[in-house]
Amino acid sequence: MLASTGDDEPDLVVGQDLPTEAATPRVLTIISHVMEKLVARNEWLAKQTKGFGKSLEAFHGVRAPSISIGKYLERIYKYTKCSPSCFVVGYAYIDRLAHKHPGSLVLSLNVHRLLVTCVMIASKMLDDVHYNNEFYARVGGVSNADLNRMELELLFLLDFRVTVSFRAFESYCFHLEKEMLLNGHTSSLQDNGPVQETLSDASSLASLYV
Repeated sequence: MLASTGDDEPDLVVGQDLPTEAATPRVLTIISHVMEKLVARNEWLAKQTKGFGKSLEAFHGVRAPSISIGKYLERIYKYTKCSPSCFVVGYAYIDRLAHKHPGSLVLSLNVHRLLVTCVMIASKMLDDVHYNNEFYARVGGVSNADLNRMELELLFLLDFRVTVSFRAFESYCFHLEKEMLLNGHTSSLQDNGPVQETLSDASSLASLYV
């Protein structure tokens, strides 16, 4: 269960009516690795500066969830069946937040809530068919009210800039590929079947973004 300031938050448990089959694209592993590095660095910075900014307070839980970032991303992908591109675009949103609000750090207390909110918004932007907020809340282990509030907060923090150009999307894919290669992997993203969908989607995304 994701820690929350509320007392009525649902457990991270999937009901029988949720879909259960989906292969995990490698891009999720890469993004989780990048986010884990970011969180580790920011946790150190927070200790040094004794603060982490206030812009992301809406996403803070009482304590860090026990589920890892990688397992959490796999869970979102498995049950929502959103396209792999949504995770790249969701990562882009977090990168924009980091640049727009540099004093507010992505930490273990907020990273899971940021991820589920970002991926959900990206799914609404990219996928023809997507689940509603209530479903994402159940999958993400947060209350529907909290997810609705975090969605609105994120949109305002981003100044409603939730479109990603083809060039920017491609740049993020190459950045993630570089991260994978730098960390001892010999195959590129394009060589991996499930992740190839993410990269090939870029051509169709160009018509959606301005």
